[in-house]
Amino acid sequence: MQLASTPALSSRAKPRDLVFPPAGKTRSWPNLVRRWRRLTRWEFWPPYFFYPPVVVYILSLGIKHRNPVLFTAANPAIPAGGFVGESKHEILDNLKRASQWLPASILISSTAKEQRVAEAEEFMSTRGLQLPVVLKPDAGQRGSGVSVVRSNAQLREYLSNSSFPVIVQEYVSGDEFGVFYYRYPGEAQGHVFSITEKRMPVLVGDGHSTLEELILADDRALCMSEFYLNKTSHRAQYVPAAKAQVQLVEIGTHCRGAIFLDAGDAITPELEEVIDRIAKKFDGFYFGRFDIRVRSRDDLMAGRSLKILELNGVTSEATHIYDPKLSLFDAYRALFKQWRIAFEIGKINRDRGARPSSLRELIGIIRDYSRLSKNYPE
Repeated sequence: MQLASTPALSSRAKPRDLVFPPAGKTRSWPNLVRRWRRLTRWEFWPPYFFYPPVVVYILSLGIKHRNPVLFTAANPAIPAGGFVGESKHEILDNLKRASQWLPASILISSTAKEQRVAEAEEFMSTRGLQLPVVLKPDAGQRGSGVSVVRSNAQLREYLSNSSFPVIVQEYVSGDEFGVFYYRYPGEAQGHVFSITEKRMPVLVGDGHSTLEELILADDRALCMSEFYLNKTSHRAQYVPAAKAQVQLVEIGTHCRGAIFLDAGDAITPELEEVIDRIAKKFDGFYFGRFDIRVRSRDDLMAGRSLKILELNGVTSEATHIYDPKLSLFDAYRALFKQWRIAFEIGKINRDRGARPSSLRELIGIIRDYSRLSKNYPE
């Protein structure tokens, strides 16, 4: 996932005292309000609080189909259907017949620091790429470890301090959308199930409030203030100029501060036709979400100028559910439908000879990914 560059703060901005205690100190009243708002707005609930009904429904589907992990056969071409820990590079490589819709990228798997940096620089030179570029772990989820680097120093620092396989990807500007797609095996035409518009939160300066004060005063930003203040700690006490816009995060992921909106009204026959054409170029893929950058919403609806940043497998969500306008009931209804389709596609693929992962294999994959992701930068 990617992000447009952050607007600069005013060059006249100066440190000043805060109304609330400085970063890292207790902010009793804002913290109390933040906790209350997160409690009363389900989109901010922690996974252990939100997902139990979904887990129960998945277990009921497992009982119905006599296999609790049948969904792992939904995408036979992706290990475990894309449950967790799958290689993003391998998925993009399987889409190479759709290269016109892909930004340039390379996998750097060497563990030698200087060689990693040299490979990245050679790739950029060969492809004629300029900074910024996107760096991300080959196996990752929810934006973990993703960084938009804008200087040679940042590029070198990321690659030198990481030992895991890293994808270097061309930076694509524009608006970002998540397009959830599925197709039943043997079906002539696939379907776009959901579209999410991903917006990066932007605060507007008033010429006298610090960035920290702006975050704590904003109705929505307060809900994610702990995360935002951690990410902006180096500039929390600076004062944006009046009407200056300050973008708070760099990753288009809900749990990392992005705003998700339901863009279902952008589903058109033209878009479905293009997404279906792309998906069919990946043999063995039937179910998942394309993360896409495009110049405008109109281009998205027309199926023009799409660039696929990532393709996520069976555990990717129809993330439009996090639109603040949608109810908790709406969210569960969408997720239940999504998982029902995953099991149905898995059953058809199993009947055609695809082997679902075993529960033991799935646990091993989760364990391996948990061990690897501990080394990812925040």
